[in-house]
Amino acid sequence: MTTFSADPKLTDLISAQEGKPFVSIEFFPPKTTEGVATLYKVLEKLKAYNPLFADVTWGAGGSTSDLTLELCRGVKERGVTPNMHLTCTNMETSLIDTALKGCKDSGISNILALRGDPPVGEAVWTATDKTLACALDLVNYIRKVYSKEEMCITVAGYPEGHPTAMTIVEGGFGELTQSELSRYSVDINDQGEEVILCCRDEAFAKEMAYLKDKVDAGADCIITQMIFDPQCYRTFVDACRAIGITVPILPGIMCISAYGGFKRMTKFCKSRVPANMLKAIEAANQAVDETADAVAAAAAAVKEVGIDLVEKLCREFVKQGAPGLHFYTLNTSAATTAVCDRLLADQFI
Repeated sequence: MTTFSADPKLTDLISAQEGKPFVSIEFFPPKTTEGVATLYKVLEKLKAYNPLFADVTWGAGGSTSDLTLELCRGVKERGVTPNMHLTCTNMETSLIDTALKGCKDSGISNILALRGDPPVGEAVWTATDKTLACALDLVNYIRKVYSKEEMCITVAGYPEGHPTAMTIVEGGFGELTQSELSRYSVDINDQGEEVILCCRDEAFAKEMAYLKDKVDAGADCIITQMIFDPQCYRTFVDACRAIGITVPILPGIMCISAYGGFKRMTKFCKSRVPANMLKAIEAANQAVDETADAVAAAAAAVKEVGIDLVEKLCREFVKQGAPGLHFYTLNTSAATTAVCDRLLADQFI
């Protein structure tokens, strides 16, 4: 039987950086054995940037539980500290217990505790076990098993407010307060009309209080949902510090490699995209005509502009106080590698 040594905690790893910006990465469990092999190839490429840790996500209801744990072990065996996601979605406490035992047996000392998204095909999230109705419940449950000395718990943060807490601003920009103007986003409805979305001040205050509850319950680190606005990140960090949240806060970064994927993800997450960034991406995506060569040229332009924008974004996040840069890789390496190559060139990371 393989014996696994206990991983270092993320907070200790971050502290050991002594202010030097670092990279961390995230993967999701592939559906095929070929996908798993590809994931490990991607990991090997990204190891060139000395990732401080690698997240592996968890399927709803524990649908990927065995593979998630297996991948975490594989990441560990390849010299990178794993951070295993664990969610409440359709999860009985017995499944949580099994997952925690698997972590202990594998020496996995870092967990990202999440409520989780609704299962595929369902629009509304419901709790299977009423004692595990949210991420806070999960943090409390884990802390009954693991002390802070044994396990580092990371939780999610939402600088713009959780998507479910955002509402349509019927009165337009004039209705927004100064603080709301720093986190609103714009969507296009089915009629092609611009719609302003915002987590209003009262709702945002509740979001922040809930985040504080998660930290007070034992969370040690925060990773944000993907964010494209450095000033929004800074405002969020300041809001956290103002209410006594002192743990590290890492910005979640999605590289921009395709126009369609960028639009889908930002719409799904209701992400705020600064006007200058959106303008640059829209301009790059304009094909001169509908020929295959023109469309391919536009796609290549989006990739190049995306690399430029995300590189600048990373540098600005660090300028705004980010201790590290957390990349949502989508199990590919090209875009993340292109950005990190530029950051590594002048020893920024």
